[in-house]
Amino acid sequence: MTTVLITCACLVALTGFLHYEVLRGLYSGLPRLHMPDRAKLLVVIATAFVAHAVEILLYGGALYGLVTWAGAGQLAGATGSLVTASLYFSAETYTSLGFGDVTPLGPVRLLAGVEALNGLLLIGWTASFTYISMERFWTADGVRRPPRRD
Repeated sequence: MTTVLITCACLVALTGFLHYEVLRGLYSGLPRLHMPDRAKLLVVIATAFVAHAVEILLYGGALYGLVTWAGAGQLAGATGSLVTASLYFSAETYTSLGFGDVTPLGPVRLLAGVEALNGLLLIGWTASFTYISMERFWTADGVRRPPRRD
């Protein structure tokens, strides 16, 4: 159980740091891109998607490692390879989709709960950043206006 707790703490820190750096890089780099402002929003969406995919891969890899090498549980209902089952379970947990066809057993259940909470926070952070980016770059007529000072 200690291994799972340490893994959870490390993953929350790592994914939080990764997400922060990606969003910070976007925020500072977008104004310097020589492309239409509306196209910059596509860059935000694509980059955020890749960041979330990497974070899902990190959780899936950790789940695979905990099940395979640490003996911290198993994935019930997993068909095919454990690698694909771990990634599938990670994606449905991170997004809080939760079909329930693959279920963690043992201490790795804690990782699933932490991943769901962390995914919810990071997806919310991305939604907030996307909204800020839309305020910054989206215009109906293509003319950029100075930011409001309310």
